[in-house]
Amino acid sequence: MGLMLTLSSPFLRAAPPTQKAVILATTTSTQDSGLLDELIPLFEKQTGYPVKTIAVGSGQAIAMGRRGEADVLLVHSPEAEMGLVADGAGVHRRLVMHNDFVLVGPAADPAGLAKRTATEAFQRIAASQSPFLSRGDNSGTHAQELKLWKAAGIVTEKQPWYQQTGQGMGQTLAIAAEKHAYTLSDRGTYLALQKKIGLPILHEGDPSLRNVYHVIEVNPARFPKVNGAGARAFADFLVSKATQQRIKEFGIARYGSPLFFPDADVLHADMHR
Repeated sequence: MGLMLTLSSPFLRAAPPTQKAVILATTTSTQDSGLLDELIPLFEKQTGYPVKTIAVGSGQAIAMGRRGEADVLLVHSPEAEMGLVADGAGVHRRLVMHNDFVLVGPAADPAGLAKRTATEAFQRIAASQSPFLSRGDNSGTHAQELKLWKAAGIVTEKQPWYQQTGQGMGQTLAIAAEKHAYTLSDRGTYLALQKKIGLPILHEGDPSLRNVYHVIEVNPARFPKVNGAGARAFADFLVSKATQQRIKEFGIARYGSPLFFPDADVLHADMHR
C-alpha cells in the first residue's frame, strides 16, 4: 500500500522561513559584559536573522571587515574605524553607545595612583616598576592603552614590569588579579566581573578614558558575499529607540549602575560616513 499523506502529515508542513546568518565581528567587551546575550536574541526573534558572533579585539574585527569575512562590526577603535570607512571596506558608520576605561589594580596600590591624572598614573606605574598587564591584542582597549603610555612619555618595550597577555578583557582581568598587577579595562567588562576578580578601580573619570562604540556595515559592493541586508538590519536594530533603551537599562538591576550609555541620538561627525 502506498504512503498516504494527509494535510496534517509532517511531510507536507512547510519549513519555517529562515534568513541568511549575519556574521557579527565585535570586541570582547560586548561579549564579556553580557550585553550581546541581552540583545542578540531580541534581534533574532524580531527579524529572523540568526547571528554568528565572533568576539575578538577591535583590531581583529576590523581586519575581518577589511577582508570581507564579516557582515557587520561593533567596535571601539575610532582611528582604525575611520580608516576602514575611508578605504571603502566599511559603510554607514554609526554611533551606538559609550562607556569609559578604568585603571584597576591591587588594593595596596603600590604605584600610588590616587588623585592623579591618567598621564600621571601611567608615569607612576612606570616609575615604581609595578607589574602592568596589557592585552597586547590590537584591540580598542590596547590601542587606548598605547595612547596613554605615549602621552605619559613612557616606552614600555622590553620593560620587565610590562607584560602582554594576548587575551581578551575578561581573561586579562583574571590574570591581573592573580598577579596583583595593574591593567586598563573597559568599565562594562570590569563591572560584570568585579566580584570574581576583586581588583578595585584606582583611577577613573579622566576625559582621555572615554570609550566610544560604533556599528559599521561591511561594504557589500566590494564583497558580494557579504550579507548586506542582514548587516543593515542589525545596525538599524542597534540604533533603534527600543534597543537604545535596553542598552540604557542594561546592568542596573544586577550591578547598580549601567554598563553602557546609549548615544544613537547624539549628533556625531562620523555617523553617516
